[in-house]
Amino acid sequence: MTYLLLLLGFGLLIKGANYFVDGSSSIARLLNVSPLLIGLTIVAFGTSSPEATVSILAAVNGNADVAIGNVVGSNIFNITLVIGITAMLNPLTVENETIRKEIPFTLLASVALLIFISDITLQYATVNTISRSEGLIFLLFFSVFLYYIFEVARSKRSEDRSEKQQATSKTWTKQIVLTLIGLAAIIFGGDLVVRSSTEIAYSFGMSETLVGLTIVALGTSLPELVTSVTAAIKKQSEIALGNIVGSNIFNILFVLGAASVFAPLEVDSRIFIDIILMIGLTFVLLTFSRTHFTIGKYEGALLTIAYISYLIYIIIRN
Repeated sequence: MTYLLLLLGFGLLIKGANYFVDGSSSIARLLNVSPLLIGLTIVAFGTSSPEATVSILAAVNGNADVAIGNVVGSNIFNITLVIGITAMLNPLTVENETIRKEIPFTLLASVALLIFISDITLQYATVNTISRSEGLIFLLFFSVFLYYIFEVARSKRSEDRSEKQQATSKTWTKQIVLTLIGLAAIIFGGDLVVRSSTEIAYSFGMSETLVGLTIVALGTSLPELVTSVTAAIKKQSEIALGNIVGSNIFNILFVLGAASVFAPLEVDSRIFIDIILMIGLTFVLLTFSRTHFTIGKYEGALLTIAYISYLIYIIIRN
C-alpha cells in the first residue's frame, strides 16, 4: 500500500505542476508582470509548501534534525539536481536582476544561517541552536525580500496601456482555478511522497539526520523539480529559475524562521558541512549565471554530477 501511495503522489505532482505552470504563467501575462517575478513568489512559495509543513511539524514534535536537514538538503537538491536537469533539458536564461540581487540575497540568507547556528564558536554556548529571536530575524529578512519583490513588480509594469491584455472575469476565474488546482495537487502529492518514502526509509534503518537530508529533502523538493522541468519544457525558463531561487530563500527565511519561532531548533554539528556546501554551491550558481547570462547544458551536467557526489558522501558519512 505504501508503494501505491508513493506512485499516486508522483502522479499528482506531475499533473499538478503542469496545471500550476500553465495557470501561473497566464496570470503573469494577465497582470502584465514578468514570469520571473511570478516564479519568485507564487510558484516558489507554492512548491515550497511541503518543506514548510514538514519542517514546522518536525520542530513542534522535537525532531530538529529532520526540520533543519529538510531545508538544507532541499536547497542543495534545488541548486544542483533541479537546476542541473532543467538546464540540460533547456538552457536557462538568467536576467540581470537575478544575478545582481536575487541570487546574492540567497547567498546572504545562507551565510546568516551559518552564523546563527555557530553559537558554540561565536558565543561560547554549550549547544548550537536557532533560537526564537533568530527565527524572528529570519522572518524580518523574509518580509524585506517580499517588499523588494513587490516593488520590482510595480516598477516593471508596462506603461503602454494600449498593449495591455484585456481579460474577462471568466478568463481570470479559469486561470486562478487552474493554478489553485495545480497547487493543491502539488501539495497533496508532495505530502504523499514524503510520508510514504519516509516510512520506507525508516523500515531500512536510516537515521533521522540522513532521512532529513535525503528522503524528506528529495520528497519535499519534488514539486520544485517537476515544476521547473515542466516550465523549461514549456520554454518558461524565467519561471523555472525564479522557482528555485525563490524556493531557497523561502526555505531558509520563512520555513526555518517559522519553525524556530514555534520551537527553538538544536543543531547537529554534522550539518555545518552541508550548510558550507550549500553556500559554496550558491556561489557556483552565481558564477555560472554570469557566463553569457545563461546556465547551459554542460553547466547543468556539472551540477547534476555534484548532487550525485554529495548524495554518495552523506550516505557514507551517516
